[in-house]
Amino acid sequence: MAAVWPRAPIYTLFYDEEATAERFAGHRIFTSRLQRLNPSQRGFRRMLPLLPPAVERLPVGRHRAVVSSSSAFAHGVRPAYGAVHVCYCHSPFRYAWHERATALHEAPRALRPPLGVLLDRIRGWDVEASVRVTHYVANSAITQQRIHDYYGRESVIVHPPVEVHRFAPGEPGDWLLVVGELIAHKRIDVALEAARQARRRIKVVGTGPDLSRLRREFDGHAEFLGRVSDERLAVLYAHARALVMPNVEEFGIAGVEAQAAGRPVLAADGGGARETVIEGETGHRFAPGDVGALAAAMADPALDRLDPQRIVANAARFSVAAFQERLRAEVDRAVAGR
Repeated sequence: MAAVWPRAPIYTLFYDEEATAERFAGHRIFTSRLQRLNPSQRGFRRMLPLLPPAVERLPVGRHRAVVSSSSAFAHGVRPAYGAVHVCYCHSPFRYAWHERATALHEAPRALRPPLGVLLDRIRGWDVEASVRVTHYVANSAITQQRIHDYYGRESVIVHPPVEVHRFAPGEPGDWLLVVGELIAHKRIDVALEAARQARRRIKVVGTGPDLSRLRREFDGHAEFLGRVSDERLAVLYAHARALVMPNVEEFGIAGVEAQAAGRPVLAADGGGARETVIEGETGHRFAPGDVGALAAAMADPALDRLDPQRIVANAARFSVAAFQERLRAEVDRAVAGR
């Protein structure tokens, strides 16, 4: 997104220059006052009550057009009166809306009542913030539906950018691959249990709070690789038998990356997988949470007969260039309409 407007300043709650590998070099970066607290990647979640007001204080008022990238609070910035605000929405804040029950379940019992009150307040703020958006762009059909259901707003779909050029087919092995954060809502346990039932080897890329539990439960059945470099991930994609996406994702970038490496995807049937995985051509979709159905798909020999070149061609639809062209067009349309 930043590359589409190379001279535009960037406003953000937090910024870690080292972690972004200089991808925003040349842009002026403005952070919120919370940056002074130097939060860690995990620790910033403890600042939840502070994030909405911090977003509102980001000084975007001098701009005639603002483009936000929001999976929670960024759409709550306050542009000047009459300015255009286009929000590229990855998801409305999941823990205030469609995964509220999950957030409460994962919290210590004593904290659940105050957390529930906080999430209710954030939900109210979220709806008010949506009014300040001129034009919503959704990353997938499921996000488009949630924007409509939660905010009462219409949106257009522009699928996220995937660096498909970084991947190439290789010789597939006999093992499966899972890529993602090891947290409860990702349903990694569904993939590992299905692999155990199908008697298939499976490798897991990623870390998170569920790592210790999953290691205990699936010791000897799954190989946990932790975080890996981009280069190693590309090799893992190319040599996996298939990628498994056990959770319903808003889009599922890992699924497109695997297809760019010519590998099929076994995905929970919902969300972005319905837009990225072509049933019987680039993979299979199974009922979310259905371990038996996933195990059957893992054991199906027809999986090995899917055409890698057809799979690669499907992934090419989601290139960075395609995303940039479509997003620029939507912003231009919103500015012209204003």
